[in-house]
Amino acid sequence: MKFELYQDVVLTRDLPEERLKRGDIVKLVEHHVARDGEDGYGAEVFNALGQTLTVITVPESALEPLREDEVCCVRALEQNGHPARFIGIAARLW
Repeated sequence: MKFELYQDVVLTRDLPEERLKRGDIVKLVEHHVARDGEDGYGAEVFNALGQTLTVITVPESALEPLREDEVCCVRALEQNGHPARFIGIAARLW
């Protein structure tokens, strides 16, 4: 297990079926091992107000830790025809 549970991490790829994008921040809530042996996690997705939007399952290879040279931003997320807001990584500072 590469990550500790209940820590925030960043998605390294888009997950269009979940309407999530590379750079979105998720909180790891469960660890599991897939049949192919790859580690994976259950991750909770929150909006900017801290309300749970969904819980997803994601492979470890689609995650990376937050870094101190990153800045958070907010993006709109369409949900049931109404905009919701998401926190994500805006940029990596040099």
